[in-house]
Amino acid sequence: MFSFFDKVMNKQKMMRTVLLAALPILLFSTYLFGLKTLVLTLFNIVIAVLVEYICETKIYKRKKVSEAVVVTAVLYSMTLPVSIPFWISAIGIAFAVFFGKMVFGGFGKNVFNPALVGRAFIYVNFPQPLTIYWNEASFGGLGGFTKWITPTIDSATSATPMLAFRNAGQQTGILDLFIGNISGSIGETSALLILLAAIYLVYKKVASWEIMVSSVVGFAGLTVIFNFMGIDSVLPVLKGLLSGGFLFGAVFMATDPISAPKTSFAKWFYGILIGIVVVIIRGFALFSGGMMFAILIGNTFAPIVDYVVNKNKKKKREQAKLAKTQEVA
Repeated sequence: MFSFFDKVMNKQKMMRTVLLAALPILLFSTYLFGLKTLVLTLFNIVIAVLVEYICETKIYKRKKVSEAVVVTAVLYSMTLPVSIPFWISAIGIAFAVFFGKMVFGGFGKNVFNPALVGRAFIYVNFPQPLTIYWNEASFGGLGGFTKWITPTIDSATSATPMLAFRNAGQQTGILDLFIGNISGSIGETSALLILLAAIYLVYKKVASWEIMVSSVVGFAGLTVIFNFMGIDSVLPVLKGLLSGGFLFGAVFMATDPISAPKTSFAKWFYGILIGIVVVIIRGFALFSGGMMFAILIGNTFAPIVDYVVNKNKKKKREQAKLAKTQEVA
């Protein structure tokens, strides 16, 4: 399999950095949920590479696929519950690569985060596997490394921290949220490992710290306002930040270098918008999470804000140049 990848894939150092940052989270999730976590991820990688390879060679007449498609497959896998059937996962990743990336022209041209496009597609079309059945975390000993999959529980009894809060007003302890002794999507478990990944990505200059910080600012700001108003459908700031895949989305998804904005002002606007939208969706919509839709909405505004910022900069340069010319005259 690896020789096949070497033959058909353009290597990209930045993408490998993202994979290294995600690897500890993936391994920890395997410990929590079972060996199916790794198998599901590898399965999605194979499907993603095949779909992009077919598109690249048959439609665009190019010889190799981008290494970014592996990152898309890994991040997509980490947004899923490990209990999801393989065939539904395959539909999602195929949709992600084709409609989220290749229809725009391939690597570097997509408007939306491809992994979230695929996740949103199966979330709408197959809601039950993504909202009803989750897996209990197997914490202690060798955990899930000795199991194919850990026991499945129903969301109505207590599943993810967000569903437990939505259904019964039950709040998960901060320590469990921070360490990761919780049920949830593959990538949302350990806040500690996600924060370490964020530090690594920023240190390597692969992900934007402005987007990460501004997402937290937008989220925390509106949460404090709602908590002060006594709106009981919104978790306190710290528990909200550590729940529902917010940190994973802010670190790995919102910072996607292709679909995220490029200018400094646009990054802050984009991040704050994502944080605000997450709080609104969690507090008032039917969805218990909200990060997926918030980032896709942010992706919509990213090129618009970049365009306005660049246009204003160009206008100021032209005005400065004209003023200088008039001074000389």
